[in-house]
Amino acid sequence: MFVATYLGSCAANMAGYCACWTCTNVSQACMKRSARVAYSFLFFLAIVISWIMRDFARPLFEKIPWIMRAATGFEPSDKWFGQQAVYRISMGNFLFFGCMSLALLGVKYKGEKRGQLLQHGHWVIKLVVWVLFNALPFLFPNGVVQAYGWAARFGSGLFLITQMIILLDFTQSWNAAWVANGEQDERWLYGLLALTVACFAGVLGISGMLFYFFKPSGAGSCSLNVFLITASLLLCIGFSMLSLLPMARNGSLFPSSTTALYIMYLCYSALQSEPRDYECNGLGHRLNAASGSTLVIGMLVTLLSVVYSALRAGSNTSLFMLDDDDASDDVAMGTPLIDAEAVAGANTTADSAAAPGQVSASRDGAADKAAIQDFAPVSYNYAFFHLIFALASMYIAMLLTGWGAVEQERDRLDVGWTSVWVKTAAEWVTGVLYSWTLIAPALFPDRDFGF
Repeated sequence: MFVATYLGSCAANMAGYCACWTCTNVSQACMKRSARVAYSFLFFLAIVISWIMRDFARPLFEKIPWIMRAATGFEPSDKWFGQQAVYRISMGNFLFFGCMSLALLGVKYKGEKRGQLLQHGHWVIKLVVWVLFNALPFLFPNGVVQAYGWAARFGSGLFLITQMIILLDFTQSWNAAWVANGEQDERWLYGLLALTVACFAGVLGISGMLFYFFKPSGAGSCSLNVFLITASLLLCIGFSMLSLLPMARNGSLFPSSTTALYIMYLCYSALQSEPRDYECNGLGHRLNAASGSTLVIGMLVTLLSVVYSALRAGSNTSLFMLDDDDASDDVAMGTPLIDAEAVAGANTTADSAAAPGQVSASRDGAADKAAIQDFAPVSYNYAFFHLIFALASMYIAMLLTGWGAVEQERDRLDVGWTSVWVKTAAEWVTGVLYSWTLIAPALFPDRDFGF
């Protein structure tokens, strides 16, 4: 009986050890193959910590003397402490991703040591470094943190502009691909037409919803909300008609419809950021009566969308990279990075020197494949990827603090008049950028705009 119990205990320990060993190796392999997902998880973890610290930072900060010295002369509120916490965690992530971007600058091939060690390897060390970077800003004086808060406003604007450019390029590429496929099969064109109609129908549906929720009956004229909704509709109509003019050489209704749908979404996002006690924010009045779980789910969806946007923007580097002509020509023409004749000659020499031949050939073949793999270009620009996450860290600070508004409520996310006008400006910048893509080739026919 004792022997059976002992053997069972040993078997259980061995099973536990094997399970831990398997999980460790699988997780390491996954992180090596999906480094972007791992960095996205770190970024999301920082967002969650910022969210928690925003609402519960006061007991911790009251024990930090250099932070409390900045509160002399006024009685700091819980919201002030929360803003300080969000800025410091955001700053830590900005420094972490910014340093990673600088360290990986110029990495072009998969075999480079910086890419293998910094981007894909040593995750335990990087996790420790990430924790240290998040803790470091809590040692900084308040003046440095406040200066970062102002810099984050500009960095957040760059992040939003990056999102707009990627969206416009995505819709143009989507349209061009389906039109090209339509030359072989007309069903692609019918699908493109159906999506275009669906997007314009979505624009009209969102417009009706906006008038219903943000000009509620009995709330007065709500002239501001009516103006913002009407101006957004006129902007969508304007560039949609512009895309049909002869001067718009690359004009098409499908990119116009998707851009219009995104602009109406930005209009909705701006209006729902109005203060909850504003009489014309009918949706805000309904959300005030919503359950706590509903508010938490809505905030999580918003934060996850930011993580996804940063991930996709960081991975889409072809729009922003200005490579030299020689490198571009090599990639475009498919020029091999290793001379095939030299490899073949090396193989022949090795084969003639080896008596059996088979073992040498197999080893040389594996070495050749490894060498070719080492000189294969990276699938995305590592430095640009981390730069986008650094800018996204700034954007999260603005999102959680209402663009620096101390009066941000505990159960609110991105609410306040500053948020309203930032999103409204983003909406109009998107419309102007898309209109520019339509008229620029006609205004400057000698230039290649890449679309």
